[in-house]
Amino acid sequence: MDVIKYKYLFIGFSAVLTVLAVFGMFYFGFREGIDFAGGTFWQMRFNSELSLEQMNGFLSGEDLEAMVRQGETLRDFSVRMKEIDEVKHQELLKTLQEKFGALEELSFSSIGPAIGSELRGNALLAFFMVLLGISLYVAFAFRKVSYPVSSWKYGIVTLITLFHDALIPAGFFTWLGWKYGAELDTNFIVAVLVVMGFSVHDTIVVFDRIRENLLLSKNKEDLGRIINESVNQTFARSVNTSLTLVLVLVALYLFGASSLNYFTLLILIGTITGTYSSIFVASPMLTFFYRKGGK
Repeated sequence: MDVIKYKYLFIGFSAVLTVLAVFGMFYFGFREGIDFAGGTFWQMRFNSELSLEQMNGFLSGEDLEAMVRQGETLRDFSVRMKEIDEVKHQELLKTLQEKFGALEELSFSSIGPAIGSELRGNALLAFFMVLLGISLYVAFAFRKVSYPVSSWKYGIVTLITLFHDALIPAGFFTWLGWKYGAELDTNFIVAVLVVMGFSVHDTIVVFDRIRENLLLSKNKEDLGRIINESVNQTFARSVNTSLTLVLVLVALYLFGASSLNYFTLLILIGTITGTYSSIFVASPMLTFFYRKGGK
């Protein structure tokens, strides 16, 4: 497999996906969940069946700015509304039970806008700190390989591919928000960080083989040949490792809790994207930084 010969095709395909992802972020935008926007999220299950119109009719008279979704059965409901305190929560719970019969609370969380804003800031800080930390680590780890590509350039390539691997699942998530109402929450942040961690692991495996082959090679000027050999030597390992994770994620998506579906789907897409980028984007991109003499 010659990844250098077709590098413009591989990288061009990634560039198109990245542009589409960025377009999705600006066109669709993110639907912020209560973790970031603030508000109340309430899940409940009634003992008897109830229509969506009945729930909407009840909550519309409470001035709660409520959005109601029906679950997998006619007994399950999830409600998103403005922030309420515990007194109001218990009052609503009592009124619902009196009006519609016994119910089971599956979850209840209420977050103020100040806390939501703080979580948003912390999430962005975590994202950029991970990017910076991983890039610096890669540059340090490859410090002994300064020819024909300087060690800090490995860090730059890693940074670019990490952005690529995070942006594509994020762009897909904006489409899920527009189409199915998926909301941005802390699970999204965790999923993106997991994807970045897996992606850099895969990239380092390939880079490390490139480093070993550079140290053994008598003709370091032939960087394209060395990259091709390294990619082919690690290809089976990268694909098999990713395939194992993909099978687990598919099983979790199909048979796991529905509340984890978006989380699982994000990691699944990120895993496929990260495997592709580590083989077909990161390694060929090193040749763009190659100059004879190692400058």
